[in-house]
Amino acid sequence: MMKSANSGSPYFILFDGYCNLCNGFVQWLIRRDKAGRFRFLPLQSDEGIHLLKLSKTKISPTHDPDTVILFHNGTTLERSEAVLEIFKILGGIWRLMLPLRFLPAAWRDMLYNFVARNRYHWFGRRDQCMIPDKESL
Repeated sequence: MMKSANSGSPYFILFDGYCNLCNGFVQWLIRRDKAGRFRFLPLQSDEGIHLLKLSKTKISPTHDPDTVILFHNGTTLERSEAVLEIFKILGGIWRLMLPLRFLPAAWRDMLYNFVARNRYHWFGRRDQCMIPDKESL
């Protein structure tokens, strides 16, 4: 888990810039992140690739990335753990999702992976990678 009390440095959310579901999640977060704690980078962008290398994760942006990654001060979270940490950082009513952490990570990630495998089929895929506006970077 990350320490969410440090409001000085941003949380970087790396996402699949071609995925409609991922883009919808990013747009949803942008509208709710009133404090501006999050910065968004497509995994396929130069900046996203650079941050992936810093994070030492095994995720490759060139092979249909299938996870959201939360990066903050050298700590990296992926899949369901990243999503739950994002809800924690958002605070308010979204903290009601945190009891899901009591489920084994393997179970949460099994559901996460099922959605990730089917996301293009269910939600579609963009022809161009979505780049958030400068305020979100």
